[in-house]
Amino acid sequence: MTRYKFETIEHELFRKTFRKFLAEEAEPHYIQWEKDHLIPLSFWRKLGEMGYLCPQVEEQYGGLGLDFSFGVIIQEELERIGSSLIGIGLHNDIAVPYIEAYGTHEQKSRWLPKCISGDYITAIAMTEPGTGSDLANIQTTAIRDGDFYIVNGQKTFITNGIHTNLVIVAVKTNPQVEKKHRGISLLVIEEGTPGFTKGRQLEKVGMHAQDTAELYFEDCRVPVQNLLGEEGKGFHYMMEKLQQERLAVAIAAQTAAEDMLTLTLDYVKSRQAFGKTIGDFQNTQFKIAEMATKIELGKSFLESLIEEHIAGKEVVTKVSMAKYWITENARELATQCMQLHGGYGYMEEYKIARRYRDIPVMSIYAGTNEVMKVIIAKNLGL
Repeated sequence: MTRYKFETIEHELFRKTFRKFLAEEAEPHYIQWEKDHLIPLSFWRKLGEMGYLCPQVEEQYGGLGLDFSFGVIIQEELERIGSSLIGIGLHNDIAVPYIEAYGTHEQKSRWLPKCISGDYITAIAMTEPGTGSDLANIQTTAIRDGDFYIVNGQKTFITNGIHTNLVIVAVKTNPQVEKKHRGISLLVIEEGTPGFTKGRQLEKVGMHAQDTAELYFEDCRVPVQNLLGEEGKGFHYMMEKLQQERLAVAIAAQTAAEDMLTLTLDYVKSRQAFGKTIGDFQNTQFKIAEMATKIELGKSFLESLIEEHIAGKEVVTKVSMAKYWITENARELATQCMQLHGGYGYMEEYKIARRYRDIPVMSIYAGTNEVMKVIIAKNLGL
């Protein structure tokens, strides 16, 4: 059952236990969650009770003190069930690490225990209606007024947007600064703060059970003690954390690709056409061989990146390559696997149909693949 060279018996047991938990608590209900367009809060609470929320957090704040390798296992097993569970990975490995890295002891003591229990569900609000990957040009402002920041602006496409009660918001604390990125800070805004409201749940092409929403801030008074890290350092913090975020997306895409190949192999071995199985046709065999090869290449590259990331190395260029190539590969595989399923591949009752609609957004969020190519080219000296 071990997937990576760095996995130990402890990792194997952790994966086995978590997979069993999901088989009982998530898999039987997943299609209904998709129909409901929401993952119930009760599932978040169960994750917290079992220690599957933020296991990397230090023990003094209620965590297990585990490294990112256990987060990789959680991400992979969630993705095997379905892409709508990405909000849990965002909570564990993208949003909460900001508090761990830049929060004060007081902030960590106040927020982290509830993040671990599932009482707090986090989100990170960067994207705005007019600003996506170009984070330096965000328009949401936070102007200091005594012991408060007065926040005004709108955020959109926010993962966990409906359930969230603790949002890390990228704001402009100094809109006049010449170099725009130097005026950005991060504020932690709690649900119930006057002036903070949630908009409608956005209807997406895929990932139907994952709640995505708009957030509004109108003269929202946020205590100064909710500033995360130093004022003006927000852009730098986001750039630091994007390596792990993009690595997480690559991990999800790789897992989805492997799952699609397994589904398709099972299908072509059993489906009959013209007196033999679809898998007996040379075209099918060549397609499967090509997909399996690309998946193995992605897995090897990803394994080395995970090891380097855990070791604390700066691998932004390679992570950008992985995020771009593995998500594009998954999108290509989704089309080919659906084709090999024939008409059944277009039916919602077949998992491949859900994969087909869920996969494309992976090449868009956490920085579009076009941005990944810009980063790669720039880091190569162009």
